[in-house]
Amino acid sequence: GKILAIDYGEKRIGLAVTDDMKMIAFGLTTVNTSEIFTYLSDYIPRENVDTIVVGEPKQMNNTASESEVHIAPFLVKLAEAFPKIPIKRHDERFTSKMAFQTMLDSGLKKKQRKNKALIDEISATIILQDFLKTV
Repeated sequence: GKILAIDYGEKRIGLAVTDDMKMIAFGLTTVNTSEIFTYLSDYIPRENVDTIVVGEPKQMNNTASESEVHIAPFLVKLAEAFPKIPIKRHDERFTSKMAFQTMLDSGLKKKQRKNKALIDEISATIILQDFLKTV
């Protein structure tokens, strides 16, 4: 199966997924937060996802970020919707900055770099790449 990474946001959720061998992370898409469960209900069984990784925002002192209050109810719904799939957390500090730097390094034009959906997708990919180093 594959690992699906989620970069949760109040408006949009960035998604990334591994290959079947769980070696490479690919940006998947960005979905409006209000539509995420419809999307996941279709995607997860069709693509044989067996693990979900959700970004865990932390402060510099390792305490939970303010956005964790929005992620906690999402995690409850996620566990209810997919009870057989383990949900893991992974530190996502600096992923948005790293995503933006990746966009700069790849030569994207200024208009493309303002695409917040693309930043969310790249952030999810970075979370997943980093998670793969730990498994």
